[in-house]
Amino acid sequence: MLTLTSAAEITAVSKEAHRASKCVGFVPTMGALHQGHLSLVRTARTQSDVVIASVFVNPKQFGPNEDFTKYPRNAEKDAAMLAAEKTDYLFLPSVEEMYPPGATSWVSEEALSEKLDGRSRPGHFRGVTTVVAKLFNIVQPDLAFFGQKDAAQVAIVKKMVCDLNFDVRIVVCPIVRESDGLAMSSRNAYLNPEQRKQALVLYRSLMRLQMLVDRGETRSTTLLAAGKQVIAEEPTVKLDYLEIVNPETLDQADEIGQGALIAVAAYVGSTRLIDNIVVHGTAAGKTSPRQ
Repeated sequence: MLTLTSAAEITAVSKEAHRASKCVGFVPTMGALHQGHLSLVRTARTQSDVVIASVFVNPKQFGPNEDFTKYPRNAEKDAAMLAAEKTDYLFLPSVEEMYPPGATSWVSEEALSEKLDGRSRPGHFRGVTTVVAKLFNIVQPDLAFFGQKDAAQVAIVKKMVCDLNFDVRIVVCPIVRESDGLAMSSRNAYLNPEQRKQALVLYRSLMRLQMLVDRGETRSTTLLAAGKQVIAEEPTVKLDYLEIVNPETLDQADEIGQGALIAVAAYVGSTRLIDNIVVHGTAAGKTSPRQ
C-alpha cells in the first residue's frame, strides 16, 4: 500500500487507473478504524480493481462543542489495518491540503440535512457534503463505499451525487456489530465498561421494534412508544431521537408500508451513539430486516 498526502498525487493515480480501464473503488473514513470500516474495504476489494481509502478527520463537520479535538486518531495503526486488507492507496491529507488558506466555498444539501442527525447537529451535514464532494473530485472514484450505520449521511450523499451529477455509484454496506449487537463505532472507545453495557439499549430498542413489525404491527405511533419504553429501561441513557422515516427522503412515516428506516440516537454519558434498521414489507404483511 502506498500512502499519499497530496490531492494531486491521488488524482493522478486515479486518472492512470482509468486510462488502463480499471475500476476505482473509494472508502472515505475519519480513521480510528474498526471492523465496520474494514468491511467496506473488503467489499471494495471484491468490486474494484484499485482500492483507495482516505483517513481525514474533517473539522468542518464538528460543531463548536463537539469532540473534534479528542476524536481518536492513530494514523499508523489505521495504515497497518488498511494494508492488511490489501488497500492499494491511502490518502492521508492534512487540513491545509483539504482546505487551503482562503477557501470559502461550501456544498450544501438543503432538503434532508435538517432531519435526524442534522436536527441535533446544526451544520454537520454541510461539512459532510463539502468534504465528500471534495474527496470525490480528488479521487474520481467509480464506486464509493459507505456504511448503513450512518443512514442519514448515506441518504444525503446519494442526494448530492444525484443533484450535482457526480459520476460515482454509492455502494451501501451492512452495519457490522459486536457479538452482543452493539453497532461498531469509533466513538465506542469513549465508553467505560458500565456505559458499554448501557449502550446496548439502542440495539435492544430496535430489536423490540423489529419483533413487533414481524408480528404485523405497522403503526409508527405504536412502534415508537414501544421503542421509547425500552430506552427508558436505562435511565442514564438520554434519548436524542427515535424515528421511523422514509430511507430516501428521511420524512417521517406514519406506517411502515413497503419500507422504512427505524433510526435511533442517544447519549450514553457524554458519548452520542446512533443505530438503525431498515424493514421491508412483504405480501404476507411481514418484514425482513436489512441492516
